[in-house]
Amino acid sequence: MTDKAKVRAQAERLQAFFTGAGARVVEADILQPAETLLDLYGEDIRARAYVTSDPLRGEMMLRPDFTVPVVQQQMAEGTATGAVTYMGEVFRKQEHEGARASEYIQVGYETFGDADEEAAEAKVFALFDEVLSPLSLRAATGDIGILMAAVEGLSTSDRRKAALKRHLWRPRRFRALLDRYGGRSPVPETRTRLLEKARKQGAAAVADAAGPAIGLRSRAEVTARIEALLADAAEPPISGNEVAILDHILSLRETSVNALEQLRDIAVDLPNIAPAVTRMDRRLEALSGQGIDVYALDFEASYGRTTMEYYDGFVFGFYAEARLDLPPVATGGRYDALTRVLGQGRCLPAVGGVVRPELVLTLTEEAGQ
Repeated sequence: MTDKAKVRAQAERLQAFFTGAGARVVEADILQPAETLLDLYGEDIRARAYVTSDPLRGEMMLRPDFTVPVVQQQMAEGTATGAVTYMGEVFRKQEHEGARASEYIQVGYETFGDADEEAAEAKVFALFDEVLSPLSLRAATGDIGILMAAVEGLSTSDRRKAALKRHLWRPRRFRALLDRYGGRSPVPETRTRLLEKARKQGAAAVADAAGPAIGLRSRAEVTARIEALLADAAEPPISGNEVAILDHILSLRETSVNALEQLRDIAVDLPNIAPAVTRMDRRLEALSGQGIDVYALDFEASYGRTTMEYYDGFVFGFYAEARLDLPPVATGGRYDALTRVLGQGRCLPAVGGVVRPELVLTLTEEAGQ
């Protein structure tokens, strides 16, 4: 078992590095209101978080991460900008016995309100690269913004694009939808039968014939859902060329400079991604200015799709290639959309990341440092 005192000392060292870079220290309650987290992540969060009940505050969760409460604090302060750092325990359920802890310390660095967004992203990445440099980790980067722009550029209905973007962080569901919207897989037979009835009898009649309303959906909501399915069934399939372009983007794994060149070529056929590609270009220039070798920096277009649900732009992670059994030592990225949700319509540019000091300690001791 890892010595907690040593882990905390490592955490304090990491936080001191971030305060030395100009961040102010902030704290967050260990018990967090479940309602906010459920609104953000849906019921899926229950499988990962420890849930409890308070007689006065209602349903609560042991803090699954720091970003949400820290962003809430920043948005509540109204004009709060600048960099912050935090340190403390987070709690995540694990489905299997193994090396992954259900309670561990995170140290984070977040910066808010930077006018030059690409420069802020480069600075955050460079800080994590510097503090982790003794461990010789592999850095991976990606850009959720390019994927979102690619979906938005498809020649299909807004409803279909919204569904694809909603499931971007669930690759299997995303693939099933894309295959169906592209005509590569059939509509489920049960839905086909329902739609045939609705075409003949009308959506309202089918809803009425379903029997008494049970559960949370009203009769009007069921009717509206059937009408939406009818409208979707009338949509032509997404063209094979556009599906192929999206597949190409999703599978792109290259060094950053080579990936940029490929994305520029793709933007000729899918111009909606051009602004995001331009931002990537500016980011690489800013990273180079921070001393990062962008010619050796890996870029994976799909990076972050399974673990970074609230990020909406640049994403990054640092890994120990000799210890693939370990989770990422550090992860981070841009999450402007999260500030908009938690700020009730007000938005701040925001980018940051977290590092796990127990992994830093493990790798440091293994290297004999």
